[in-house]
Amino acid sequence: MSKKIINTEQAPAALGPYAQATELKGTLFVSGQVPIDPKTGELVKGDIQLQTEQVLENLKAILTEAGYSFEDVMKAELFIADMDDFAEMNQIYAEYFTEAPAARACVEVARLPKDVKLEISLIAMKE
Repeated sequence: MSKKIINTEQAPAALGPYAQATELKGTLFVSGQVPIDPKTGELVKGDIQLQTEQVLENLKAILTEAGYSFEDVMKAELFIADMDDFAEMNQIYAEYFTEAPAARACVEVARLPKDVKLEISLIAMKE
């Protein structure tokens, strides 16, 4: 029994020594994603809504590569640079989690990689 490494060019390459995701026994652990455009490798600049959309598109690409969807997500962990952006971020987030939303934690943090506004990691499961 060994973990499977998940990697796709449809999401940004890891910024350090970690996998985009790992899977074991029907459970997928997706590393935190930041708003980097995988086509250009550049940070998506702009408001929290633009950054949230890019983060969720990156997560969607990883989920898809592994054969999962947002409906399979059991837990999401959100790290936000400014809690004043919560409502705008949540508006975009809700567009991706339309059916049976996942459990979630959202915390404000002092700083994120590349000084982005948001990072999200996921845990998804299949029966």
